[in-house]
Amino acid sequence: MSGHLPVMLSEVLETLSPRDGERYIDGTFGGGGYSKAILEAADCRVVGIDRDPDAIARGRELAKQFGGRLTVVQGTFSEMDELVEGSSDGVVLDLGVSSFQFDEAGRGFSFREDGPLDMRMSKSGMSAADFVNTADEAELTRVIRDLGEERFARKVARAIIAARPLSRTAQLADVVAKALGPAALRHPIHPATRTFQALRIHVNDELGELERGLEAAERVLNAGGRLVVVAFHSLEDRIVKRFFTERAKPTPAGSRHAPVAKAARKQTFRLITSKARMPTEAEIAQNPRARSARLRAAEKLAA
Repeated sequence: MSGHLPVMLSEVLETLSPRDGERYIDGTFGGGGYSKAILEAADCRVVGIDRDPDAIARGRELAKQFGGRLTVVQGTFSEMDELVEGSSDGVVLDLGVSSFQFDEAGRGFSFREDGPLDMRMSKSGMSAADFVNTADEAELTRVIRDLGEERFARKVARAIIAARPLSRTAQLADVVAKALGPAALRHPIHPATRTFQALRIHVNDELGELERGLEAAERVLNAGGRLVVVAFHSLEDRIVKRFFTERAKPTPAGSRHAPVAKAARKQTFRLITSKARMPTEAEIAQNPRARSARLRAAEKLAA
């Protein structure tokens, strides 16, 4: 597992609080850091889920160390209630891209090293190259603006269309940098960062996957089971915060004076974190990728 540093590991373990005899779902297995730590913390079982076949191959090697207590399954975490038979005592989700994916140029997630413009986590479906080479200006602008929070999304979209076809990460990074001008290059964040983020989120439907995954976790958790989510940017964190806030208070049934706009919903979670927890300065110094991490958690209530 060299090269992989699970983010906020001590905080995740403290919040999840693994116990002997229970079963946990690591919905974003990645390098297996969370799964390994959970299995070492208690005599429990873990099911690791990942859409990336490379992660599943790593998981099968790790499973040999734990005598049948670790099972790895290929699929998306939004399918956890279909992939995992029975209920669970805890679910953990790390929404960041795996270090293995970022560091492997051939996967096309990063502009740090040139590689094919791919970005697919499952190696199937539409690639980033497919999208940038076929989308019209309005669609490119919308994705880059909404998912990358790029102020100059239209300028970037026009530059991409003028430079098509694009097939390499270095090509796209250069196009974006030139579109944003010399001033953007003086910023500590590379000018292509937001565009690459937007394309990755779009290609993998990450926000839709997160919304569906939170609902799936709600279905599989036993009473007292905990859902722990580590998000890395505001779009994800906003979805997690809204989900927990809504589930932590019942929707009123209404009255004759205030008709109900939607069906009443019972409270299903108790908040464990009223505010997002942040990584320590020591962790950030050791692992700069942890800088933007935000941990939120809640406990499932009895039905």
